[in-house]
Amino acid sequence: MKTSTLTAIASASILLSACAGSGSGPSAEAKLAPTQGHKTTGTVVFAQKGADVEVTAHVAGLTLGAHGFHVHEKGDCSAPDGTSAGGHFNPGGQPHGHPHQGPHHAGDMPMLETDAYGNAKLVAVLPGLTLEGANGIVGRGVIVHAAPDDFKTQPTGNSGARMACGTIVKR
Repeated sequence: MKTSTLTAIASASILLSACAGSGSGPSAEAKLAPTQGHKTTGTVVFAQKGADVEVTAHVAGLTLGAHGFHVHEKGDCSAPDGTSAGGHFNPGGQPHGHPHQGPHHAGDMPMLETDAYGNAKLVAVLPGLTLEGANGIVGRGVIVHAAPDDFKTQPTGNSGARMACGTIVKR
């Protein structure tokens, strides 16, 4: 009796994990590398969730506090200061703003907030973004900035220097 119960539990666990994995949609990832003079690194994963994209970021090597965080026009991180990634991704021609309040660039994301060790984790839904197509982010860049985003100053949010850059690629 014990063996059949254990077998049933194991079978149910395998079926549940298989079902959980089969519902995952397309995703993309950016590996963050530090720009010159910085030590910020991390991984940013983007997953298509219906008409929106869910972003999950794990970033280390930040100075304490809040940091601007954006999808940029180009997936080019070749410049030592990250400027080769261009400006914020903005296919709709909107003003810079908070990603969950009013008009904003498609690439505007919530700020990264560090813990006491300079690490930040973020999970957020980005309305209207897609992995591919007119609002697609694959092939674009992700930038972590040195200062907080004020969500007002045009066109950058006064977020300061670029501490890390990564190119968004399909997974």
